[in-house]
Amino acid sequence: MLRIAIIQFRPDKGAYTENLSRLGEIFGEVGRWAEPPELVIAPETALTGYFLEGGVRELAVSAEQLFADLSATHAASGAAPFDIALGFYEVWRNRLHNSSLYATLGGADAGIRHVHRKVFLPTYGVFDEERFVEPGTSIKAFDTRWGRAAMLVCEDAWHSLAPTLAALDGAQLIIIPSATPGRGIAPGAGPGDGRARPSNLDRWDRLAQAIAEEHGVFVAVAHLVGFEGGKGFVGGSVLANPRGALLLHGPLFEPAVLPATLDFDEITRARADQPLLSDLEVRLPHLLADWQAGRGGQQTESGSNGDGRRTLPTPRSRVIGTPTQPPTGAPLEIDPELTRRWLVAFLKDEVLRRRGFSHAILGLSGGVDSSLVAYLAAEALGAENVTAVRMPYRTSSPESLAHAQLVIDALGIRSRTVDISAGVDGLVAAIGGDVSPGRRGNIMARARMITLFDLSAELNALPLGTGNKTERLFGYFTWHADDSPPVNPIGDLFKSQVWALARHVGVPGVIVDKPASADLIKGQTDEGDFGISYAKADQILHWLLVGYKPQSIVELGFTLPEIALVSTRLESTHWKRRLPTVAMLSQTAIGEYYLRPVDY
Repeated sequence: MLRIAIIQFRPDKGAYTENLSRLGEIFGEVGRWAEPPELVIAPETALTGYFLEGGVRELAVSAEQLFADLSATHAASGAAPFDIALGFYEVWRNRLHNSSLYATLGGADAGIRHVHRKVFLPTYGVFDEERFVEPGTSIKAFDTRWGRAAMLVCEDAWHSLAPTLAALDGAQLIIIPSATPGRGIAPGAGPGDGRARPSNLDRWDRLAQAIAEEHGVFVAVAHLVGFEGGKGFVGGSVLANPRGALLLHGPLFEPAVLPATLDFDEITRARADQPLLSDLEVRLPHLLADWQAGRGGQQTESGSNGDGRRTLPTPRSRVIGTPTQPPTGAPLEIDPELTRRWLVAFLKDEVLRRRGFSHAILGLSGGVDSSLVAYLAAEALGAENVTAVRMPYRTSSPESLAHAQLVIDALGIRSRTVDISAGVDGLVAAIGGDVSPGRRGNIMARARMITLFDLSAELNALPLGTGNKTERLFGYFTWHADDSPPVNPIGDLFKSQVWALARHVGVPGVIVDKPASADLIKGQTDEGDFGISYAKADQILHWLLVGYKPQSIVELGFTLPEIALVSTRLESTHWKRRLPTVAMLSQTAIGEYYLRPVDY
């Protein structure tokens, strides 16, 4: 039997000493349990946060230094001796690695037992590990006080060869520290008990189960929790037994300490019933020998061109498949309750913990986007800590003011009303000439941001953005105005998804159902400006973003002119979603060589 505790840890970015101190508090907590754990498992990069970019070199430590720091922290906690597995950024032989340490803390046999250096470094999507750390080169099991273990770090486990090597080397428990950002808000994900979970966590569950069942081992996955630059480490740690059953699930979005007891006799029983690992051990040498011989045969076959000269085999090109036919269904359907929980947790983490504000402020137009943000902020921060600012211009629709008041009254949030007419008209007069309605609208949008940011300074409140994904992809906002607030909870929701979530959280129907309008020009509507409905634009944008070609999207019922309209808007507005372009002159150029995440 082995008593373990999986720590679902939420670090402060870059705060190694502070995170170590908080870990020490957990050591003291588990040390007071009636049956303290013999092994504590913490996530990948637990003491620093994961997305450090160039900050890795500043926070990487040697395994010896980490062990010394953990030992001192453990001694101060008063806990009995136990083992620990924990992910960290490591400096080893003058190289940087994403590693995991296994050590015994306290007692006569205290010391480092193993260091695993992550072999498979993801460099796709939001990941860019190979730019900042180097890969490890081995996967090995190792002896502990209770038996034999192996460690993999996050993506290592996604390559079937890695857990297979660990099991073949005698591992009874495979430990997987992980920092996996949550992705996927479609309905239907989860462990089957009614709890909605991000879809990639559902994949992690199946992965842990498959590794455990195939090899007859215990698999413990410790997930990081918290938000880093908008990317949510959502928790949901899991433990699978040798028959592939899940023994526990960590909560979503919250730190937790999860106790469990492993009965290693279950490995014996599982392997007796299903001796897959034994079969592999017998046949693997033959398979490898045959595979190697086949490779040699291919080289011989292509090794001569007929005149005695050696030639190299023709390399296989790396073909990146382009999707051709989009699947049918409802690709933008969301699980609204999961989405609500996710965004409320994001606001709590980003506003309160990361930025240190207790109060938020937003422009409330009476439209569905800002109304939804107000509902989410009131839940996350408390109604008394949210200020909504109505900023009408003299041509603004009276309906906008009335609908904004509906939200203010329904939520009980604080409010201010600032008429921007005099300021806008004064600037228009000072500029002179014939100011077009579009230019006047841009001045109005920027005047609203000046107002919002100035009031944020007065109230010590963090401004919240209210732009949705469709608007951002279409460039349908005024640069350095609508998209200026530093935190935006709905910027990755298409307009159609905003409507669905707004209905779920209780935004008044009169707001959700009215035609969307920026209300900068009298009679203006978003869809009138676009020349296409949100329902069509959202789906076309989705298929373009995931890589489908126009002709394939036509098969879903859209026309080529509609697709061209959306594609042109998308491709012509990249500049609005980026910081200003700066001429790079040095090897310390900001954002090119000097790389730090927004929350570092």
